[in-house]
Amino acid sequence: MTDFPKGLMISAPASGTGKTTVMLGLLRALAEDGLAVQPFKSGPDYIDPAFHFAAAKRPSFNLDTWAMDAGLLDAVAGQATGADICIGEGSMGLFDGVATRGQTGFGSSAETAKRMGWPVVLVIDVGGQAQSAAATALGFKSYDPEVPFAGVILNRVASPRHERLTRLGMERAGVKVLGSLPRRGDLALPERHLGLIQAVEHPDLEAAIAGYANFLREHVDLEALKSAAMGAAAPAPNTLPKPPAQRIALARDAAFSFTYPHLLTGWRAAGAEILPFSPLADEAPAQDADLVWLPGGYPELHGGTLAAAETFRAGLRKHAETKPVHGECGGYMALGAALIDKEGNRHQMAGLLGLVTSYEKRKFHLGYRRAELLAPMPGFATAAPLRGHEFHYSTILDEPDAPLAHVMDADGNPVPETGSIKGHVTGTFFHLITGEGA
Repeated sequence: MTDFPKGLMISAPASGTGKTTVMLGLLRALAEDGLAVQPFKSGPDYIDPAFHFAAAKRPSFNLDTWAMDAGLLDAVAGQATGADICIGEGSMGLFDGVATRGQTGFGSSAETAKRMGWPVVLVIDVGGQAQSAAATALGFKSYDPEVPFAGVILNRVASPRHERLTRLGMERAGVKVLGSLPRRGDLALPERHLGLIQAVEHPDLEAAIAGYANFLREHVDLEALKSAAMGAAAPAPNTLPKPPAQRIALARDAAFSFTYPHLLTGWRAAGAEILPFSPLADEAPAQDADLVWLPGGYPELHGGTLAAAETFRAGLRKHAETKPVHGECGGYMALGAALIDKEGNRHQMAGLLGLVTSYEKRKFHLGYRRAELLAPMPGFATAAPLRGHEFHYSTILDEPDAPLAHVMDADGNPVPETGSIKGHVTGTFFHLITGEGA
């Protein structure tokens, strides 16, 4: 047995408290101090890992106690080899998860912190309260005594008097204050309907992250944070997911970018060759690829460009005549007949599937997905159980092809987004996290 590298879990009582700002600033500040910093994201987030990479200059990985079994969790955690410290960012509130246990837990950030042995740093928005914030902190500290707890960072502090009163409450509750961040309106990252914009779209991400790091240096005790880091015992390394093909043409641009990092790392580690191409630049997939994979992303923002990308669509159709093509969420939509944007404009897509989706009629789809395949898809045989996550606002107007899978939510309730199969082409609305191979 070895130990996981020491680490911390940056979490909060709820979303919107500023933990991403703290996360990015801390990653950069520690890296500037000469540490090799390994970022992680707890839960099924497609966007944050790219921001983590920009801040730490080291790829970030998702740790998911609902979707991943113990072996995969350990294999993903093993990507921290060579790091001096791990910093994980939580999702939603610290104890938020689903109602039904998955592979190893309910998907909460608290479970990730407990398994990895990383003490929690709770970022609390103290706006509109003072000593009362300590009751919140104390509740989170004591709710599950097995979750290691380092202390709190106070965020959006209005004045020195406000800070003094809030610290008095924390002192009374026996909660350590690791930092106090003054209220600033210029620190928020730009957002859109799925959360943050993509890292590649930020107008000046490097300057923003450098600003976050300076802000944390001024108001957070970095030495205390380093000293609070801990790690749990780790088993021998396990194996990441195997590739679905040897040569994989992967769509990669602003419209198609949501692929879990542990999948690509596992594919490469097993010897697969990833061949990126850009549909937005009207590039066709490599002719000698064994598989074309279209990840999720934001095709609804680029409907006109995709509709005009004749070289891309012709190459896709040619490949699909004899070899497999798979799309996830936005990639699935792009394989369909048409996509209707929020203004009501109808854009022709690849037409390899009959799917028609609309953003004019918005409907929110969010949650873990369990799937049992009714037909094979790349890398998986019929009846293989898969775990994934769905997050989009599109409405299905037509889905005429054969269903690909029986799909359920985390509690086992069926969902109507079954995915589709037609010839060599498959697609799902959920993003694959893990599954049992063919």
